[in-house]
Amino acid sequence: MSKPIFELVDELPTSSLTVSMLNSLDFVAPGEWQNVVGFVNTIKTVTGETDDSLIQAIGERAIYLYNDHSQGYQRAMWLYQTVDSTDKALGAAALANKVGEKVPLLGFLNAVTPKPDKAQTIDLCLKLVAELVAFCHINGIPGDSIGDFVASLGEYSGESLIRMVALVCVDGLIPLGPDFISKGLSLISQTSPQELEQNSTFKSIQDAIPGNNPAGKLNFIGESFDSVKGWMSGLVASRDLTPQKVVHHLQNFVEVSDDKLDYLAAFLDVATNYYEHTGTQTLARRLIERAVAEI
Repeated sequence: MSKPIFELVDELPTSSLTVSMLNSLDFVAPGEWQNVVGFVNTIKTVTGETDDSLIQAIGERAIYLYNDHSQGYQRAMWLYQTVDSTDKALGAAALANKVGEKVPLLGFLNAVTPKPDKAQTIDLCLKLVAELVAFCHINGIPGDSIGDFVASLGEYSGESLIRMVALVCVDGLIPLGPDFISKGLSLISQTSPQELEQNSTFKSIQDAIPGNNPAGKLNFIGESFDSVKGWMSGLVASRDLTPQKVVHHLQNFVEVSDDKLDYLAAFLDVATNYYEHTGTQTLARRLIERAVAEI
């Protein structure tokens, strides 16, 4: 990893299209996510500490744990960053001046290309697998522990919960429609190992996915998605989520009509990095909590 954890947390933006998007999804998990940024500020927020010397000690211990290669924290961070970075077709600089004003999607339609449903499904499943494997790395358990991950989803809160909410809404409902779970299961079952190998995200993270070969990894991906379908369908049902309801809330920061949902999905894919943003926050929180326990 090129940057230390305190730098990654210090560099998180207070406002961006990613932050606007996540704030728009607050209706799904009200009050769960606050955009806590800055390493010292995060320590204070997580621990409630005000003593400078203790804050310093917690920070140093958290940095030490992150730098310890026998732990899985850097690997988890790499996964969060990589599943977000493989699809960036538009430069963030071109969008930076759009923060704080509504972005008219029409101007970007010629710059983004909606993915076919199968490619979108593979990306959705790979993000889910990245979450599962990162969870295992953070908690020091084997990377194929699907059962432990599924059991933990009921305990997800804060930045971890809003990340999964965004996965369901932005990578599931908007591009694939209200039946994204059954459609996803069907499409992933029709995917060949050769098709999987052509996916840019898979190429980047394949070594982190359990399985001895592409066929084995594809099987693990399908099994992971199938195991989480109950949690995802429960979230959709409990909040009565539909693509239209999600888009209605996203219209706080982006102008889009209902017949352009595939373009909206493509735009959000290239213009936001919610996995990296909330993943950095999740890691910081876990490191700080462990540092406090060890001090």
